[in-house]
Amino acid sequence: MLAVLGPGGVGGFLAAALDHARIPVTLVAREETAAVLAERGIDVRSVLLGDFHAAPAIAAHVSLGAGDALVVATKAVGLEPALERIDGQPALVVPLLNGLDHMEVLRARFGEAVRAGAIRIVSDRPTTGEIVHTSRFLGIDVAPQSADVERFAAALRSAGVPVHILDSEAQVLWGKLVRLCALAVTTTAFDSPLGPIRDDPARRADLIACVEEAAAVARAEGGPGEVQRTLAEIDDAHADLTTSMQRDVAAGRASELDAIAGSVLRAAARHGLACPTIERLAGRVAERSL
Repeated sequence: MLAVLGPGGVGGFLAAALDHARIPVTLVAREETAAVLAERGIDVRSVLLGDFHAAPAIAAHVSLGAGDALVVATKAVGLEPALERIDGQPALVVPLLNGLDHMEVLRARFGEAVRAGAIRIVSDRPTTGEIVHTSRFLGIDVAPQSADVERFAAALRSAGVPVHILDSEAQVLWGKLVRLCALAVTTTAFDSPLGPIRDDPARRADLIACVEEAAAVARAEGGPGEVQRTLAEIDDAHADLTTSMQRDVAAGRASELDAIAGSVLRAAARHGLACPTIERLAGRVAERSL
């Protein structure tokens, strides 16, 4: 069995893409959400995969064992309650959460079955059963390699989702976190899409500083920390890009500020590194969240 825990913009998109490609998948959600999804299915609007309707198997609880794989696609703030919906010991667990701290939580539960995973996507769930994928960014990084990882990668690739198998956990986690931290704290602190931030000299300077500060931490942690490459990716993103943290704060929902910026700042403290711009903008986000 291939199961996806979390029916949001990431989990719902992946489960729908797999079902659309006729790859068996079970999407695990809370009882009330599962009931809606079982009745209406999932409608996807994707700039890459097109518009389609999917009807993956839906469950509020699953039991997994040898040969099964679990994709964890909750938000960090909802991880531990969501794990109550999973019984057993799958052969492979691929978390696609933001930040770093979830790895310890998942390994305490599933041990060595957990691999490092990260997804590159801009997608949202406006309503239950509706997924909007608005950017041409799409890809999953996972490490390290194993036979179970190879099977997982083959399934996702068959559904049109590129999967890259990297050498190390630090490559996977920090390769995303450097970019995500900069995007999340700037768009949320300024409550603005990416385009106006890039176009304003002062705000662009903050954006660049966030990348530079997080990249220095990444290098200290053994990750890539590639400043120019990260800035080129940010400059290639569409001007209307927003982040889930920005949308959550605007809607008054709990945000992933601690999972994203907090992970960078805690790692920076371990290495005696200063991240004044990230710290200042994270403080501004925290004030907006009150």
